[in-house]
Amino acid sequence: MSEPLRIGVVLGSTRVGRFADRPAEWLMGLAKKRQGLAVECIDLRDYPLPFFDEPKSPLREPAKNEIAQRWARKAGELDAFVFITAEYNHGVPAVLKNALDYVYAEFNRKPASFVGYGNAGGARAIEQLRSVLVELQMAPLRGAVHLSRDEFIGMLLNGKTFSDFRNLDQAAEVMLDELIWWAGALRAGRRAKA
Repeated sequence: MSEPLRIGVVLGSTRVGRFADRPAEWLMGLAKKRQGLAVECIDLRDYPLPFFDEPKSPLREPAKNEIAQRWARKAGELDAFVFITAEYNHGVPAVLKNALDYVYAEFNRKPASFVGYGNAGGARAIEQLRSVLVELQMAPLRGAVHLSRDEFIGMLLNGKTFSDFRNLDQAAEVMLDELIWWAGALRAGRRAKA
């Protein structure tokens, strides 16, 4: 049996009462049913980074901040990422952007997929996030899960759950198929280069 692909599900919000825990738990449940994966939840609450204040970009020099170093080590252990992101003011949450600013090499040549929620299903935040990830030399994939306003509000305020929206399971399965393929191909490429 080959070494499992390590997938990190990153919660991109740290707010009190955040919604991100619900899609993360749902996605983790779907992913854990698959063979050959080691899936873990990466909570940015566990990496309370100050606003980026390093003397140099992590492109040039690793961060000196101890929490940032721990965050970089975690990113380096993973083969692929799913970013769970809200949409704040047509963009990505500041805490997620800040965490990405602290790390560079550990993200290189790794694929990323997305689960978005908020206005427009988080589509604008995901699009912004894709642009940021390209600069980190990641491979942001086309596949994503967008929780529409009705789905998001239904779960947030009206007692609905993911089981009430089976279309989300279908979208997530397609997204995971692509992420797994890319994670395997890029891991092989990184290892061949090393």
